[in-house]
Amino acid sequence: MKRRHLLGPLAAVPFLWSQEKPAKLKIDRVEFLRLEGTRTVERGVNNQHQVNPLHVYDGLRPGEYRDGAPTTTSARITALYLRITTTEGFTGLYGPVDTEAAIVVEGQLAGFLRGKDPLAVEALWDQMHRSNRHARSSHFMMAISAVDCALWDLRGRYFNGPVYRLLGGPTRAAATVYGSTLGYSVELEKAFARARLLKEQGFRHQKWFLAYGPGDGLAGLEKNVNLVRTLREAVGPDVDLMFDAFMGWDLTYATAWAKRVEPFAPRWLEEPFHVDKLESFAALRRATAVPVATGEHFYGRWEVQRFLRHEAITVVQADPEWCGGVSELVKIATLCSSFDAQLIPHGHSLHAAVHVSASQSPMTCPLNEYLILKMQSYYHFEKNPPVVVNGQVALSERPGFGIDLDPAKATRMDVVKLLA
Repeated sequence: MKRRHLLGPLAAVPFLWSQEKPAKLKIDRVEFLRLEGTRTVERGVNNQHQVNPLHVYDGLRPGEYRDGAPTTTSARITALYLRITTTEGFTGLYGPVDTEAAIVVEGQLAGFLRGKDPLAVEALWDQMHRSNRHARSSHFMMAISAVDCALWDLRGRYFNGPVYRLLGGPTRAAATVYGSTLGYSVELEKAFARARLLKEQGFRHQKWFLAYGPGDGLAGLEKNVNLVRTLREAVGPDVDLMFDAFMGWDLTYATAWAKRVEPFAPRWLEEPFHVDKLESFAALRRATAVPVATGEHFYGRWEVQRFLRHEAITVVQADPEWCGGVSELVKIATLCSSFDAQLIPHGHSLHAAVHVSASQSPMTCPLNEYLILKMQSYYHFEKNPPVVVNGQVALSERPGFGIDLDPAKATRMDVVKLLA
């Protein structure tokens, strides 16, 4: 990996409405900033696994997890941010970006984007989507997502307003989030205490990650049911509880679990099957009163439409960093509205998801996901990372997504070439 020293400011050139705008902007540079630093981490705890598709194999299924004695240490942290700069000096910034998506941006999209109008966001999305036979999904769609989000940030900086205002303006003063507990132990006593603590901190919506699947037999099913019972006892009837099975179950198992937990009123069961198994989602929805959710692995509006037409789910969890960016998530919100379904974006990140949700009707987009442990360090290098207070993220008036990197938090910050 070759590096060159970072030159120039990170923020866009300041713009005032009274200034004369360039007749037409042109993209000059599409590049990645790599930041390195250290942070304090806690070892020995918060490493609870969740069930996943490989756990049907005996040799690949972990044993029962238990928290150990916590220790504190220092760990290295890195992040990639995509920066798009115009010949006139305006910039768009977005991240962190996953390495597999960044490689596609650098290798296949950067050259295509140079010389293009960065404000023609819709045209550029369509052209990127048409530019490669594999653009409809996976890492290519993740790359399109990163570019689209960076272009929306550039647009916000150019017009000197937050992205949610460019999308039509806010429908609320703050975005309500649900606390996503990935990593926290599901040992019953610890889960009980954690759920109560989160309720006290303002998380009136909590998602828990189920640790057992068909490979664990009836004993594992019983543990999954007992977790639901314990959590409901911990938080009472006025807190939403959601559960994630991360593609690790089959229809028989999911139906058995759902029937057992219906009395505890889960708000949804998330992604019990691989997203290819549309028929299983539809059959489960018909079989239980527990609402069914999926969508973090949807790649565009067309997959969403198929699931909604088949009445397979009631909650769509498309992720703007995977499904096609802000531009595509807005289209998915419209689809959800037309089918009277809810769009509650997956929480790989917060920036784009919160801005889109805040611009939509609360009936369509009532919540955003907040991965509690991940977000403790995910925005480590930013000056103004999103902050949750009493289960809400206040909307900022900073231009674009309000992302400004803080060189003081990095031991090194460079423009990097990933494919050199």
